[in-house]
Amino acid sequence: MQDFFSLRRKTVFSSILLTIGAGCLPAASALADSGVTEHKIILGQSAAFSGPAAQLGIQLHAGAKAYFDYINSTGGVFGRKIELLRRDDKYEAEIAAVNTKAFIENDDVFALFGYVGTPTSNAALPLFTQAKIPFFAPFTGAQSLREPFNRQIFNIRASYFDETEHLVDRLVNTGLKNIAVFYQNDAYGKAGLAGVERALKKKELPIIDTATVERNSLDVSKAVAKLIAKRPDVIIQISAYSSCAAFIKEMRKLEYTGQFYNVSFVGSQALADTLGKDGPGVVISQVVPFPWSIANAMVVGEYTKIMNKAGIKDLNFSSLEGFIAAKVFVEGLRRAGQNLTREKLIAALESINVKNYDAGGFDINFSPSNHNGSRYVDMTIIGKDGRFKN
Repeated sequence: MQDFFSLRRKTVFSSILLTIGAGCLPAASALADSGVTEHKIILGQSAAFSGPAAQLGIQLHAGAKAYFDYINSTGGVFGRKIELLRRDDKYEAEIAAVNTKAFIENDDVFALFGYVGTPTSNAALPLFTQAKIPFFAPFTGAQSLREPFNRQIFNIRASYFDETEHLVDRLVNTGLKNIAVFYQNDAYGKAGLAGVERALKKKELPIIDTATVERNSLDVSKAVAKLIAKRPDVIIQISAYSSCAAFIKEMRKLEYTGQFYNVSFVGSQALADTLGKDGPGVVISQVVPFPWSIANAMVVGEYTKIMNKAGIKDLNFSSLEGFIAAKVFVEGLRRAGQNLTREKLIAALESINVKNYDAGGFDINFSPSNHNGSRYVDMTIIGKDGRFKN
């Protein structure tokens, strides 16, 4: 009998200790997912911050950080401030995979945000999929980040299929049907090439020729020699700004008088800056509104105000894309509620659509079966003064 009461006292005492211990734990520890504390939400961004594609990462990050800093200055989201960690992958897939592993295992990030590029995003894909970490707003329009459907991935920008179809429609409608493609010899370039082929097939037109450049390379000599011989009406370029600029300059030297069309990933402002006097007439499709006018999208006015407040005067398409991505992500955090988890964030993002959310004239439509937020595509051209016109 004595043993029974002794055992009972020990059991009751242990229960009391467990109850007291649980009550003493901070509120944040009750959250199921890493990367979230009582005062902080940690995100990770792997992008090119050095090398030939550096401006892509620098500009996208600048726009996103400006918006997150603005939200933090107003108290954050439910008292939590957003911290955007960044790692430089130099636009190389292998480094992006290492960075992603570090974000997940060392930094305990809540989500991944604003990766730049198709090969780099593809390298991260199996890692964040296995870890069930949201992968938000990658700077790529590749189908590999859209098909098959992956519940962790949320795309803000239109796809390369959307962009290239828009480009081809414009060209064909103006009577330009002799089309060649200069593309980066990797997953990004091939994704863009597939988009052009798909769009031209609908018009029952062939690509007259193609030429390639290696990622992060400026060696365009073989591509120039191959395509100058064909003298196409138009060359659609699927590469980053440094190699596209090198190609355009060399073709101009050889008195090529055809047109150059680019998809948005090229990095519009960086391309214009690099081209200088060779820029006028170069066409670029865009997946966000014109950053210097609020005529079609009120979000541009908000972007201008917040960027200027952050001391950033150089506005461009890439930083606007980062800004919009951050704005939509914050809306997801708000809808997810105070007891934030990744599952709640995903469900909250899936509830965002044009019927119940106004991003300032830039329509976003997510659902449980669709994580591709926008199909917006516009066209711009570099003017004689080096400024963009639409």
